[in-house]
Amino acid sequence: MDFTWRFLALLLALPAAIGSFHDESPVTDGYCNRIVRSQGSRRDGNTGFNLQIEGNPEFYTPGSTYRVTLSATVPSYFRGFTLIALREGEDGDREEEYAGNFQIIDHEDTQFMTNCPYAVTESTPRRRTRIQVFWTAPAVGSGCIILKASIVQKRIIWFQDDGALTKRLCEKVLGEEYTTERPIQDCCACGTAKYRLTFYGNWSEKTHPKDYPKFATHWSAIIGASHSKSYRLWEYGGFASDGVKQVAEWGSPVKMEEEIRRKGESVLTVIKAKAQWPAWQPLNVRSAPSAEFSVDHTRHLMSFLTMLGPSPDWNVGLSAEDLCTKDCGWVQKVIQDLIPWDAGTDSGVTYLAPNQRAEPQERIRPLTSLDHPKSPFYDPEGGPIIPVARVVIERIARKGEQCNIQPDNVDDIVADLNQEEKEKDEDDTPETCIYSNWSQWSACSSSTCEKGKRMRQRMLKAQLDLSVPCPHTQDFEPCMGPGCRDDDASTCMMSEWISWSPCSLSCGMGMRSRERYIKQYPEDGSLCTLPTEETEKCIVNEECASNTCFVTEWQEWEECSSSCGMGTKRRQRIVKMHPSDGSTCNVETVEMEKCGMPDCQSIPCMLTLWSDWTDCSVTCGIGMRSRWRMLKTPAEVGECSEELEQVEKCMLPECPTDCMVSEWSEWSECNKSCGKGHVIRTRMVKLEPQFGGATCPETVQRKKCKVRRCSRRLSDEKRRRKEAPERQRNKQMRGDPDIPEHTGCKMRPWTGWTDCSKFCGGGIQERFMVVKRKYRTSQITSCKDMKEIRACSVHPC
Repeated sequence: MDFTWRFLALLLALPAAIGSFHDESPVTDGYCNRIVRSQGSRRDGNTGFNLQIEGNPEFYTPGSTYRVTLSATVPSYFRGFTLIALREGEDGDREEEYAGNFQIIDHEDTQFMTNCPYAVTESTPRRRTRIQVFWTAPAVGSGCIILKASIVQKRIIWFQDDGALTKRLCEKVLGEEYTTERPIQDCCACGTAKYRLTFYGNWSEKTHPKDYPKFATHWSAIIGASHSKSYRLWEYGGFASDGVKQVAEWGSPVKMEEEIRRKGESVLTVIKAKAQWPAWQPLNVRSAPSAEFSVDHTRHLMSFLTMLGPSPDWNVGLSAEDLCTKDCGWVQKVIQDLIPWDAGTDSGVTYLAPNQRAEPQERIRPLTSLDHPKSPFYDPEGGPIIPVARVVIERIARKGEQCNIQPDNVDDIVADLNQEEKEKDEDDTPETCIYSNWSQWSACSSSTCEKGKRMRQRMLKAQLDLSVPCPHTQDFEPCMGPGCRDDDASTCMMSEWISWSPCSLSCGMGMRSRERYIKQYPEDGSLCTLPTEETEKCIVNEECASNTCFVTEWQEWEECSSSCGMGTKRRQRIVKMHPSDGSTCNVETVEMEKCGMPDCQSIPCMLTLWSDWTDCSVTCGIGMRSRWRMLKTPAEVGECSEELEQVEKCMLPECPTDCMVSEWSEWSECNKSCGKGHVIRTRMVKLEPQFGGATCPETVQRKKCKVRRCSRRLSDEKRRRKEAPERQRNKQMRGDPDIPEHTGCKMRPWTGWTDCSKFCGGGIQERFMVVKRKYRTSQITSCKDMKEIRACSVHPC
């Protein structure tokens, strides 16, 4: 069956919201291949509709999640839609032919189709111009995937096998045999684009519990660059350079940065971000590290690397990520989950393995769950490794003339607003107040040319003198939306200076430089006259003779050894070459100096914010929940009396309570002294069902009983049966109670029923009939007192 009409049938199997489009309700066998005829018509062409996957990827990473958007270009709109994901070449006849899983973002706008749970459709029929869902890519080995969308507008249906309503993604292969990336095409985009890289480390004891290190967990400083396709910082299947080796084994970015800067015009921006100690903390305690960089049409790739520590030579990162699109635009956003990679320079298989140099050096390859039984990522079933980090690369500005073929729905061509720095002749912050650095300015509260404001914050770390008030921790300034600047149109905005490059000569007088880039060109079209590069003289080793001891430049100062009181800080350099005459190097390789921090006794107890409350310890009824905060003041300051954990009761909807009944009582005596009768037994309701619990079972049971046959003479029996109707009529007329006749006996009337033995839960009542007179001809066994029993108060207690 042609897939187009199969998918048309899927489209028409929409819920009752657009049931007016159908002739009849669909009948389904659990899959999505039913044909339903429609009054509507099919049109070729997308007519202003577009299916887009966030980041416009050509490949998907198994297990990663992507945001999928179905939109209409104004004035177009749509009322109904259907969205599915199939393996390439499949029609959707079987469950295994569907790929990945959709996740609903807005339940008021989208839902899973009732008779096709693999498809997403609208929740209510109304005009809309955009919907969004998440799609999680299938497992490894799923091959290429086709995402298809269909649109319903009035009675007209748009559907297209290829084009703007269909996207094809193939699996991104990560394996030892994957030695080269796909060929990178030339970039046809115009102008420049600016991006922000944000790194989220997810590696923790909770996500990766096996052999998780108890101390020194960290991510090294991020190092990377935006570069041309003629240069690769590191490459899947390639060999690690010395710079990559130092990052992967020691977490040092120095050598890597030297390699990057030596590439000259092949590099546009050096990407750097701080290390993270420990490896994981909540975002409300520590913000994720980020860095900004720019790209242009020749240097449109970006790469970065950071070490997972402690580890032998494991790292994560991106290699040659192309930010230029096929339609000559710039990618809006890239979200990538990262798994660890082995740099191939160390043979260790555990986090804390001793140094074991790989001989010969191996190629860079991804770690897998089947590498070694001692590996912390080992899984005997060979499943995928849980990602240890996620990187988000988001476009924040575009500069210059743009030439993208498809219109970009984000208007960020106007660069960032100029940050008006508040210059003050003197700092009015008291010396007794210790603050963190100011955060970056927030986005402007106004997106138009009306005046708005933006905010930045800092944290009060310590107040050494409680009698001296500390100034505000928030700062505000006026601002306007993009394109509405009221300052000088000739303003040229510059970035901060990037750190100094290594000295050009290892001995004698050399030069070193640092650079910055233009963040915003003047709006009046004038040139930017501010310098983007600065140079100065430098000396690493004064003499260049062969008997001279050659050393490297001094590294950056380490942090102070104490967080309060007096401490020391140090920096070091390395001996690169000993004198040729065999003499010893009489140079200092470590330099120490004192550093003073606030008095330990005056630092108050500093705590992090409270964490979120944990889930309730029960799923219904009353339980407990807790939350924590951590001590930020160093341990040497002394104990903190503030509580670090709070526990409170939590109440959820009452738990369903089933009905509870007692054990059955003993069976009663037979209610007949001869012939056929019955016996009963009862049980009591001890607890009524509550909150939807199971209902109560029966509380009274009866069964037949037969004591003995009643003996009567045949003539008397016949006479009794013949006269019985007449006697019964006479009794009813007189209102006499039912008094059974016994041969040779005269009985007294039945007594009244006794009180019920229980008020609820099932009891019994009794009544009696005694012999009034015995005739001489009566048999002993046929003339005796009688008793009857019945159930009472059977309602639950």
